[in-house]
Amino acid sequence: MASISYDPVETLAAFGSQHRIAFPMLSDAGSVVIKRFGILNPLPELALGPDKDDPELQAELRKYVSPSPRVNPIMVGIAFPGTFIVDSQGRVKQRFFEDYYVERNTVSNLMIKLGEKTDAAVAGTKISTAHLEITTYPSNAAIAAGDRFSVVLDIQPHSKIHVYARGAKAYRVISLNIEPEPQVKVLSMQYPASEEYFFKPLNEHVPVFQKPFRLVQELVLEGTPQAQAALRDKENVTVRGALQYQACNDKECFNPVSVPVSWTMALRPLIRQPSTTRK
Repeated sequence: MASISYDPVETLAAFGSQHRIAFPMLSDAGSVVIKRFGILNPLPELALGPDKDDPELQAELRKYVSPSPRVNPIMVGIAFPGTFIVDSQGRVKQRFFEDYYVERNTVSNLMIKLGEKTDAAVAGTKISTAHLEITTYPSNAAIAAGDRFSVVLDIQPHSKIHVYARGAKAYRVISLNIEPEPQVKVLSMQYPASEEYFFKPLNEHVPVFQKPFRLVQELVLEGTPQAQAALRDKENVTVRGALQYQACNDKECFNPVSVPVSWTMALRPLIRQPSTTRK
C-alpha cells in the first residue's frame, strides 16, 4: 500500500509522523503522475480564472473541492480522490473513485468489494431461521463522517432450500430493507450471481440462491458540515433493517419471512490538518 499526493515531502513527513503512518507516502511534485493517470482535478485552477463566479463552476467546486466559494491557490494540482488496485506485475486490476470529495471508502470497505476479509476487530452476529444460517457484520467497527462503508450478510441456505434472486417472478426476492437513519445514505445493494432452478411441477425456470452467498449493502455516513454538526455529540451510529425472503424446497414454498438485523459502529473523530504554506 502507498499513497500519492501533490503535497511536499516535508508536509507528508510531518503528517505521517504525527499519525504514525507506516506505509509509503509519495510526493508527486508538479502533479506529474497525477496528470499521467488522468485524475488531475482542474477545478481549483478554473476557480482562480475569469469564470470563477459561474454558478455551474461553483456547484462543481462544492462537490469536488471545498464547501467554500473561494479556492486557495495551494489547491491547484490536487487529484480526484481514489484508489487503484494493482497486481504483482504492476497492472491496474480495479479502481475506485469517489463521487463527492468528503466521502471516502474505508480500506475494509474496499477489501469487501474485492471479496477479501475485512477488519479483524469487527464482531459478527449469527442468526438462524427455519431456512437460513446468517452471519452479518459491518465492514468497520468504527466510522467517521464521510466514510463509505458496508454491512455484509453471509448466508447459507439449509439443505435442499433455495431463496429467490432478482428476476424471479411471482416470488419474494431476497432483499435488505434499511430503515431511514439521519446522516446515513443508502447506496445500491451488491448481489452475487444467481443460478437457474428448474421447478418441474410448474415447468418453470427461476433465478435462485441455494449455495452459500453474500449480500453487501453499501452505505455512507454523510460528511457535509450539517451532518458533522449533527454527529458531534454522538458516540455511535446504529443502522437497522430487515432481511426479507421467501424460501422453497423441491416440493413446497414457505411463507415470506422478515428477519430484523442491526449494526452498531462507534464514531471516530475526523483528522483535521491545518493548511500548509507552499513556496
